[in-house]
Amino acid sequence: MDRRYPQRPMVGVGALIFRNDSVLLVQRGREPALGKWSLPGGLVEIGESLHDAVRREVWEEVGIRVRVVDLIAALDRVIMDDEGNIEYHYILLDFLCDADTAEQPSPASDAQQSRFVSIGDLSGYRLTRGTEKIIRKAFASLSEHRHSIYNPDL
Repeated sequence: MDRRYPQRPMVGVGALIFRNDSVLLVQRGREPALGKWSLPGGLVEIGESLHDAVRREVWEEVGIRVRVVDLIAALDRVIMDDEGNIEYHYILLDFLCDADTAEQPSPASDAQQSRFVSIGDLSGYRLTRGTEKIIRKAFASLSEHRHSIYNPDL
């Protein structure tokens, strides 16, 4: 299925990976939102669990292995073209993740750059819509003791 002008929504996953007071961001290397900064992630493949998709996408996009902790946000993105047609339609699920190592991210071909960015410096980046709010929500939740939202074993 083509990403542009799809027949149905596509499911994507994103990873919130923190190191101290910084979060991992990637600068998008293709549309939609070419050049904007966002969370590492991508589309779920057929037959793939959400956790497997997050792990695979982070590994492919920035070369870091992660452990998925919990679902932080579920949102939809419908992007219209100039004629009012649906050009892109994504259902996005963002997960809090722990990095398995202290490796530095190395962007793959679909990301222009990747880096850990201080929470205090987020406003200086051209972020995709809603990304800063989700990052701040996830960062605040790190100190909370809460029940898991997503359980892949159910």
